[in-house]
Amino acid sequence: MKMNEGVEWAMHSCVNLSWLPGEAVTAKRLAAFYNLPTAYLNKQLQALTRAGILTSVSGPKGGFQLARDPQKITLLDIVVAIDGPDDAFRCTQILKEGPGADPKVDYTKVCVVSQAMRSAELTYRRTLAGQTIADIAERVVSTSPDAPASTRNRFANLKS
Repeated sequence: MKMNEGVEWAMHSCVNLSWLPGEAVTAKRLAAFYNLPTAYLNKQLQALTRAGILTSVSGPKGGFQLARDPQKITLLDIVVAIDGPDDAFRCTQILKEGPGADPKVDYTKVCVVSQAMRSAELTYRRTLAGQTIADIAERVVSTSPDAPASTRNRFANLKS
């Protein structure tokens, strides 16, 4: 499975925004933080806004900010916002074309390959649903205690 690179960008942006509570940050400044293309990052930020993860504030002091407490934003929320809700594996029921196939059988339910892939998908989704932006931010701080202050300082010095 390959995730859209926008997932990584969105997660990092949410962690950074968690350290800037109440401050709206433009897509341009968020992109400049990691030297990313602004237009592409903006698409990810808009997807997060549509999903209710970010809010978009208009005006001269506008930009993006977290719409919810970082403890209530899971990594799965972000993946679904960027990559969509569909499972990574989609059973096409090729067994219906195989020897002894029964056209009345739903092979997505009885196929061992489909069952194994569904199990893996559920494990993956549970793992992502069990981790929040607050958890990630906390883990960053445990290895780099100055990360929040450094992030705030860097954003303060980035041009709008």
